[in-house]
Amino acid sequence: MNPRDHGGDWAAYQETYHREPLDFSANVSPVGPPAGVREAICQAAGETARYPDPHCRRLRRALAEHHGADPEEILCGNGASDLLDRLALALRPKRGLVTAPAFSEYAQVLRRVGCQVEEFPLNREQDFAVTADLLEAITPDLEVLFLCEPSNPAGRCTEKSLLLSIAAKCDACGVLLVVDECFEDFLTSRTHSLISVLSDHRLLVLRAFTKFYGLAGVRLGYCLSRETGLLAAMAAAGQPWPVSNLAQAAGIAALKERAYGETLRALITTQRQVLFQGLTALGCQVVPGEANYLLFRAPTQDLGRRLAHRGILLRSCANYTGLDAHWFRTAVRSPEENALLLQAMKEALP
Repeated sequence: MNPRDHGGDWAAYQETYHREPLDFSANVSPVGPPAGVREAICQAAGETARYPDPHCRRLRRALAEHHGADPEEILCGNGASDLLDRLALALRPKRGLVTAPAFSEYAQVLRRVGCQVEEFPLNREQDFAVTADLLEAITPDLEVLFLCEPSNPAGRCTEKSLLLSIAAKCDACGVLLVVDECFEDFLTSRTHSLISVLSDHRLLVLRAFTKFYGLAGVRLGYCLSRETGLLAAMAAAGQPWPVSNLAQAAGIAALKERAYGETLRALITTQRQVLFQGLTALGCQVVPGEANYLLFRAPTQDLGRRLAHRGILLRSCANYTGLDAHWFRTAVRSPEENALLLQAMKEALP
């Protein structure tokens, strides 16, 4: 299979191999949506003949209570990718900065509106961590800076003190700081997010229900910012009913699932270490990530194809700036699934 911009392309795998894959290419909760969320989606199916609330009023109020924010500081969308598109269309910056390697969508949405994109290279010897060197690259010539916390594909978190320094430098230079926190809920630390300092900075924080609550097929994301004029422009930049009745109901129900989150974080923390040790024992160079996935360099660049023949779909990172065909990203899944991955890799590696 050819490298793609995103993982989770199970349909292409089915067409190629004529079976369902064990999918490690998409970093989604291995336990699936909570029971309460599935029930809410089923109940909302009765509303399919009615247009959804275009302003997501109930969902925004629930999110505001959850984050200690104002509903007017929240915009919901058809996944985080929808909000990224809307942001680019609303802001139309002339010059933007992204780290590399990083989620490809940041640069893509900027380039679609004619923005000149600069890439700040992250050092492999430092496990692709963001360092204070980034501060030097933030200048008044920039209009927007994208950061992913924890990062994708490396799963690294930037020190909170450095994040605050970056936010302050962006403020001083008139740069909008966009922080993608779509994997934030997987962190054991509950103090890393920048949502708590939203009112102090020119900042936009992206979140999604996709990964943590296993709702990739429902499509639901949101962003928070004190820049309410920007949020209004983003709302006007897309179609008028971006979030379905089913997605809004799922989001409201998901925010009530406290026990689910604690159980999932404990599972991911334990199994991430199992995978880290297993991959290392197989001769892979593994980046010590903190999210529900791990970036590693394999002894062979043919690993993806070899695993695909064994029924496993892995994310090639060959199309990330700064990486090559030896690099792969694997999701952290259940103990049984992770054991199957490690056994298949043991058979596939030379």
